[in-house]
Amino acid sequence: MKASLYAGAAALAIIAGGASAQNLIIEPGSDDRFNWDSFEAFSAAHDFSGQTLTVTGPWLSVDAEMVRNMLAYFEAATGATVDYSGSDSFEQDIVIAIQANSAPNIAVFPQPGLAADMAARGALSPLGQETADWMVENYAAGQSWVDLGSFPNPDGETEMFGFFYKVDVKSLVWYSPDQFDEMGYDIPETMEDLLALSQQIVDDGGTPWCIGLGSGAATGWPATDWVEDIMLRLHAPEVYDGWITNDVPFNDPQVVEAIETFGTFVHTDGWTQGGAQAAATTDFRDSPAGLFQIPPDCYMHKQASFIPSFFPDGSEYGEDYDFFYFPAFAEKDLGEPVLGAGTQFAITRDSEAARGLIEFFKTPIAHEVWMAQSGFLTPHSGVNLDTFGDESLRAMNEILLDATTFRFDASDVMPGEIGAGAFWTGMVDFTTGADAESVANAIQERWDAMR
Repeated sequence: MKASLYAGAAALAIIAGGASAQNLIIEPGSDDRFNWDSFEAFSAAHDFSGQTLTVTGPWLSVDAEMVRNMLAYFEAATGATVDYSGSDSFEQDIVIAIQANSAPNIAVFPQPGLAADMAARGALSPLGQETADWMVENYAAGQSWVDLGSFPNPDGETEMFGFFYKVDVKSLVWYSPDQFDEMGYDIPETMEDLLALSQQIVDDGGTPWCIGLGSGAATGWPATDWVEDIMLRLHAPEVYDGWITNDVPFNDPQVVEAIETFGTFVHTDGWTQGGAQAAATTDFRDSPAGLFQIPPDCYMHKQASFIPSFFPDGSEYGEDYDFFYFPAFAEKDLGEPVLGAGTQFAITRDSEAARGLIEFFKTPIAHEVWMAQSGFLTPHSGVNLDTFGDESLRAMNEILLDATTFRFDASDVMPGEIGAGAFWTGMVDFTTGADAESVANAIQERWDAMR
């Protein structure tokens, strides 16, 4: 049965090279960019004909179409029927479903904290040491991904429950290549170079940075990303991990140092467009506009991969804007850490087909199908980067593949009262004049009050 699904007449749809929902029909084997060998080998080893696999996640609209396109290849390879449903209240819905004993086979968790809670309740099935070993061998910074998907089970023993698939990168600095070329500026390879370049721009009469922390009720979160990235560049990953759990207190000198280093960018005279007060009140969506002025109001903007959505209409990657990796300190010798986020697939109702989908994610083609669409990055080292339909995504993915350490956005993993509360407001206070130690003490006091 399954053989007839993908032989000749049963072509499958993927979106190739664009963010629209217009499908380009491609038969398996007809496009040599894709790793059809992995598809055929997986198909030969798995037959789930007659089985239905239910998957629930956070993706809606175009993203839901993209994940369904990917899952169509799993259906074709195995004969299974896959039912994906998305929800904009996934976090609440999955808890209710688990409590009602009506969980899907697979849940797609956008936050590690919720997955950890479900694992502690015994609601997730462990993926096994073999999968953990595979990830160490086949994902860039593989041990980081294993650690991020591993949580204590109800007995307190740590096991791997989450398979990361589709991730985002935050360690990016955006700039205008024309403006850099005109001034003769080189892309900085180290943090020392970046600091020197910032001062050079000031000396040349320019402003190096556009920074905006405004985001309505969430004002302050862009500064938390700065501090998190800096933490990974000043201290070992274990310090970052301890900071997230408060084993390393928020007012530890190592954390204070990271906040003060952010202060170098936002407080140094002439480094930030409009000064620190303007940075604290400028909406983050408006803050990169200075890159596109002639002459520029600023030369660099640090923000995650989504920010081009707020660039001027008609802006083109490689011409009007480009980006580079937010570099590490050479003197610290901490490799090339990357900060980001991502989704992990976990088994919430075990079945043969659910296990099969996790195995499918080990194949390059499971990633290449979404790479050819839009909005997808992967640490899988075996994929063909030529399948990207967007050159900017390919360049971001190369940064991800070069990572020696990957860590999840700390404020998204900390307790909500801290990561989405005291940390946000504390960084606004720091930006507008409070000293780093006082801010760190206040956040730690809030954490202590929660115990």
